[in-house]
Amino acid sequence: MTTATANAATPSANPDSPSLDDRFTGSLVGAAVGDALGGPVEGYTPEQIVERHGGRVEGIVGPWNGDAWRTARPIAPYHKGNGHITDDTLLTHALVRVYAAVRDHLDAYAVADHLVPDLISTPRWIPELEAEALPLQRIFLAEKWLVHRLHYGHNDPREAGVGNIVNCGAAMYMAPVGLVNAADPDAAYHEALDVAGAHQSSYGREAAGVFAAAVAAAAAPGATPATVVETALALAKDGTQAAIEAVAETAVRHTDFESALAPLRAAVAPFDTVGPDYRAPSLGARRPSRLHSIEELPIALGMLLVGAGDFRRTVLACVNYGRDCDSIATMAGALVGAMHGERAVPDDWAQQVARASRIDLRAPAAELVAVAREIHARDLARRRAHEAAFAALADAR
Repeated sequence: MTTATANAATPSANPDSPSLDDRFTGSLVGAAVGDALGGPVEGYTPEQIVERHGGRVEGIVGPWNGDAWRTARPIAPYHKGNGHITDDTLLTHALVRVYAAVRDHLDAYAVADHLVPDLISTPRWIPELEAEALPLQRIFLAEKWLVHRLHYGHNDPREAGVGNIVNCGAAMYMAPVGLVNAADPDAAYHEALDVAGAHQSSYGREAAGVFAAAVAAAAAPGATPATVVETALALAKDGTQAAIEAVAETAVRHTDFESALAPLRAAVAPFDTVGPDYRAPSLGARRPSRLHSIEELPIALGMLLVGAGDFRRTVLACVNYGRDCDSIATMAGALVGAMHGERAVPDDWAQQVARASRIDLRAPAAELVAVAREIHARDLARRRAHEAAFAALADAR
């Protein structure tokens, strides 16, 4: 047992514990707010962030290049900043829509039958483009892979993720899987692995399963940062497990993110294939391996420990870490929101993100919790049918 988990409390019922609806709302709103906070400084180092902003980021900031965002990076002219959500939230909400259509547990075929058509057929407001557009026109190349492999290539959905670059692309939008399986991390882990098989392989797929399990654990009554990390460690395999353990053992020595930034990066570096220059990955970057891990999930879990589950402390720690900080903050925001409910998320941030992104942040949660209740009822019926059938078999002479 690691230092991070040695003092984990046993979850117990609490009359003041957030309701199921509140946890769903807190998780999805928290994820979107984390995403919007991290977007403007994604790809930069902590030192560059301080130089650009005259100190650490303490809230929603504007684009890195100011009003020149349209031409500063012509290959990707995205308006990151001012409360705009990014592809992390676009895909999270798209997965909620898949649950709303299927109204049951998902698998890789649901990605092919519902998620991919959603990405390529229905224009939506894309805040970073400041325009109505197909989500396909915003998502990263590793997510466009879904369309290439499933829509055009007609690959088996369960194997379509093989060959894609290994990154956090699948993990970053798996919070809905954890919420649907709230308080059942093992079920969340396996469902997310199935869903992510259409998108990723190796440690990218593993991260999707572990993140979903962590969200399910965070949504359990009495959850703490330590119990969430303990659950992640219990289910994670190979380099993902080793990376989480290394980061967690470092994180518990810090209560202030300023002192934790460099140590946590050093702890995860041996498992991260991208390398020290985030914008110039190494030749071995993002290739399948049993020894490595994506960077984003271990760091999100580490910052959850550093911030003791407080939303501002945890998410701002992720934002100021830099590198892929929008995805890191998305994951951390989802975890804190699942633990503490919507009240954990600063309302001024949530309102600004909703207004700037022209999106109802609470509507997806309301849709998902209704579906989750239906799925839970169906699960109970299926379980009872199985128990009756097994009992009949066991009693047969």
